[in-house]
Amino acid sequence: MAEIDGTPLEELVERGEIDTVVACFPDMQGRLVGKRVTGRFFLDSVVHEMHACDYLLALDMDMEPVPGYAASSWDKGYGDFAVRPDLGTLRRLPWLEGTAMVLGDVCNHEGELVPHAPRSILRRQIERLAAHGHVAKMGSELELYVFDESYESAHEKGYRDLKTAGWYVEDYHVFQTTKEEGLVRAIRNGMEGARIPVEFSKGEWGPGQEEINLRYAEALEMADRHVVYKNGAKEIAFLQGKALTFMAKWDETLAGNSCHVHSSLWSADTDEPLFCADGEPHDMSPLFRHWLAGLLHCGREMTYFLAPYINSYKRFQAGSFAPTRSAWSFDNRTAGFRVLGHGPGLRVECRVPGADVNPYLAYAATIAAGLHGIENELELEPALSGNLYENDDAREVPKTLREALAALEESEVMRAAFGDEVVEHYLHTGRWEQSEYDRRVTDWERTRNFERA
Repeated sequence: MAEIDGTPLEELVERGEIDTVVACFPDMQGRLVGKRVTGRFFLDSVVHEMHACDYLLALDMDMEPVPGYAASSWDKGYGDFAVRPDLGTLRRLPWLEGTAMVLGDVCNHEGELVPHAPRSILRRQIERLAAHGHVAKMGSELELYVFDESYESAHEKGYRDLKTAGWYVEDYHVFQTTKEEGLVRAIRNGMEGARIPVEFSKGEWGPGQEEINLRYAEALEMADRHVVYKNGAKEIAFLQGKALTFMAKWDETLAGNSCHVHSSLWSADTDEPLFCADGEPHDMSPLFRHWLAGLLHCGREMTYFLAPYINSYKRFQAGSFAPTRSAWSFDNRTAGFRVLGHGPGLRVECRVPGADVNPYLAYAATIAAGLHGIENELELEPALSGNLYENDDAREVPKTLREALAALEESEVMRAAFGDEVVEHYLHTGRWEQSEYDRRVTDWERTRNFERA
């Protein structure tokens, strides 16, 4: 039954409280795409399924139909696939009058999940984990920049010389974040009203940079919260005449936007945490050690699913709090994988993703890598300590999209977990992103070479 907070949607529609349902799904970039339908039509028809063009999972950021995909092309006629709402995701959007949202799974006409759809990829890894009796709980820590600009003014300026909401580093500053509170409070409260629990917000390292932390949840629920939050934060900013960005590195002189991904395993039967061993609060269970060993083993080959754009790799700078080494350490922010917490809260934080990440792909890659460690009982290498930016012996995070794509192409683990068809689909996406960048002339090139070359 379609319900929002225990009230049947039909009743809300009849009372005029809900007149619009945004029926959507996450695309390859982690954006929400779909349709706005009337409340009545949703109940009559879309509650079962709606149709959308299959090119929506074969587009780039500019919505360009990209040639060369096996799954969708001009030669195949760009037909439809079905989107079947997951009614557990139905929620009110308090910042949009009379509006609810539901996320769906992308299926073919036989009702089977489309394998390269991000939600399908994550579902498959969750099912693999369930076969072991485990549940993955995840958390996304997303950072963003707030601008005293509208999206329109930012566009008209060519995204240059934008006015951030502050002009000095505001990490943990209460006074500076008070200046941004009109927007950030609206985002926090809006998310709470949309059944997305918020823990806190705080200033981050850059001027005008904020972090709004969401409560952790099971992997699929957390990924859904992540994309609804990200879309909603932009909508709320727009409604206030502001702009914000989750771009991984919007300015080379300022801190990037990260999305630290926390993961832990719990028992599917008892909901008991499985990462802490009996004994000291920080003792890692054998299961945790195998999981972390898998993340380290696959760290380079899964990087594309954590950093999908040219710009993503510009975050990885020494001394920036973004990692350059794919190593692990206890409570050390210079490591790519940071173990923290104690007792039930013991977990690993992957610091590689930026806020531009698609959470479904990042979570799926994390589970696939962790399962590789568990199924093969991989031994965990010793923890490193100190300033890992200066540790030349630790393996590096790929420095470029090209390097990450090459590692993914050769990955037996990711191919076994996702299937060759899915891996090739995303390799094609990444190669297109690279080729589109390679043919562009940048402002940096013009400034450097126009007169002097």
